Amino acid sequence: MHAHAPFNCYKPFIGPFDPCPPIKVKCYSTPPNLFMGFQPPNLPQFSPYEALKYGTLWPALFSPYGPVKEGGN
Repeated sequence: MHAHAPFNCYKPFIGPFDPCPPIKVKCYSTPPNLFMGFQPPNLPQFSPYEALKYGTLWPALFSPYGPVKEGGN
């Protein structure tokens, strides 16, 4: 399985006549299941407690919550 970044960002085009304040950087999540074509055999597993805590049985499919927005929102 390849390592991946849980979040990717890009700088969108900002037009001179946009009516709203620009968002200079936009980010989006890239879930781990996008990079795993099939479930490999003998994939490590969380304990039952950890699986309930993280929402998945497999550490390779765990994805944390998104980045905090500017201003603490």
